[in-house]
Amino acid sequence: MDTEAIKQSLDGSGLRCTPQRFAVMAFLMEHNQHPTAAEIFEGVNRLDPRSSRATTYNNLRDLVQAGLVREVAVEGRAARFDAKGMPHHHFICDRCGNVEDIAWYDVPKPSVSALGPRKLRECEIILRGLCRQCASKKVS
Repeated sequence: MDTEAIKQSLDGSGLRCTPQRFAVMAFLMEHNQHPTAAEIFEGVNRLDPRSSRATTYNNLRDLVQAGLVREVAVEGRAARFDAKGMPHHHFICDRCGNVEDIAWYDVPKPSVSALGPRKLRECEIILRGLCRQCASKKVS
């Protein structure tokens, strides 16, 4: 983890580099398993118990709004978070809820007539199905 890179990304996005915000960003960069907000809170507090749950959740919201972190919605389960590094898509398992990174490829953007007055920021694909482990298990 590059401390200076985290500070620069926060500064570049207009966010102050508070110790709690830095800790959340550092945790996400070290853990690419798409943790939930609760897992991030627990992990950050193991290292430094000064951050409250509300502060952690607010920092996650701010990081998502600044475009530094991606929130991956998993139907019927807690959202998961991903520090934006290299562009990638996601595969979400219907059975276990595991979120996996899929190599990036360009997605055709919708036509202007399909978007209407909307302003498109990015196109991302979320694939859903059974992960390798769940697909290989026999259903009882």
